[in-house]
This record gives sequence, structure tokens and C-alpha cells, in this order.
Amino acid sequence: MAKAHVYKRDHINTDEIIPARYLNTDDRAELASHCMEDLDADFIKKAKPGDIIVAGFDFGCGSSREHAVWSIQGAKISAVIAQSFARIFYRNCINCGFYPIELADAVNLINDGDELEIDYANGVINNKTQNKKIEFKPLPDFAIEIINDGGLLEHISKKQKV
Repeated sequence: MAKAHVYKRDHINTDEIIPARYLNTDDRAELASHCMEDLDADFIKKAKPGDIIVAGFDFGCGSSREHAVWSIQGAKISAVIAQSFARIFYRNCINCGFYPIELADAVNLINDGDELEIDYANGVINNKTQNKKIEFKPLPDFAIEIINDGGLLEHISKKQKV
């Protein structure tokens, strides 16, 4: 089970996800140690492997950088559920092998601390705390294939070997 970390605001940008002062590395563990720190200084202390970030509209706006996704992956966050994503961040998630979930009204359907289970294949979030199921539109098969292969580069490499 995963704990929800809910940020009831829109336009959380890539500089808040991973501040630019830490972009001198691509080491995901190092990036993870600073994940979300300009938005929530205690995030990395309270987030556990498998936990989930929930946010409003336009999550990941701002600079186009894979580092934002890498910091979330390095922190072992299992998913980000947002009302919408900045398009470049959304594609960077898929390209880096991370599943973004768009869910209208996410911040009003999920509370901070709720225990969640996600059924990615069927597009269902089981909110154990509230005892309710929330449906979302699953990603298309091609995107799931890229994510399951570990990202776009790994996916291309795998396809070339076939």
C-alpha cells in the first residue's frame, strides 16, 4: 500500500520538483535526496518507497528536464497523480519509464495520507482509507510498453535486438 502526499496547488514546476542547483548530476539517488525540497522541505524524510504524489493542474511545468522525473524515481515514488501534466513532463515520464496518471479533481478525491493501491491495467485507484474506487483512463498500450521496458532508450534497444 502507498501513502498519498497531496499538494493542493496547480503549476508545481520542475524547479520545485528538483531545484536547478542540483542539476550537476544524473545520479537518481542524489537527485532523490533533494526531490520536492523547495516545495516541501520534509518531503524526502516522510516519503517511503512506493508512495504517491498527488497534485493539481499542470504538474511539471517549467523547464524541460528529465532530472525532475529522475528525482521522483530516485525517491522510489511509484506514481504521480495530477489533474493534468505539462506535456513535456508527461512525455518525459513515459520516456524515463515512469507512469503518470491524469485524474480530474485528483486533489479533491484523495486526501493527504490516504492509503492507495493502483491497478494500472484497469485504470482503478483503490482508496483504502476512504473505501472507494476511483477510475482513471489508462495509458495506451504503446506507452505502457515503453514504461515496462524501462523507458524509451531501453525500449528502442530491445526492439533493435528483435
